[in-house]
Amino acid sequence: MNFAGAVICNENKEVLLQKRADREAWGLPGGAMELGESAAEAAIREVLEETGLIVETKDLIGAYTKYFDEYPNGDKAQTVSFFFECKVVGGELQGDGNETLELAYFPPDRMPPLFVEQHEDVFADWRSGARGVCR
Repeated sequence: MNFAGAVICNENKEVLLQKRADREAWGLPGGAMELGESAAEAAIREVLEETGLIVETKDLIGAYTKYFDEYPNGDKAQTVSFFFECKVVGGELQGDGNETLELAYFPPDRMPPLFVEQHEDVFADWRSGARGVCR
């Protein structure tokens, strides 16, 4: 399964997290790519759907390919995700009332645990300044 997501910071350099309804846990905004969509297009669309924010991609943090997940319904998949550092250019922060239970900005040194190792690795790479990572 292919996904795209974003690391988004506010003016205080705090990181936006989404409390996901499917896991009731925090993660970076993002989701599944649709057929015919680029990873950057998917990240932009998913951020808008889940957060109400209009973003543009700045940098590709990396491609995260060697991860496995088991979904609440029991499905298992190898998840391939592309994560971008994104800049907010419009919109208004608000959850979608469906996939998003809560949205909040966190200081990088006081982040809650993220719901999967893949998101933890993305955050660690972003924080270290790594770009073009392939795991």
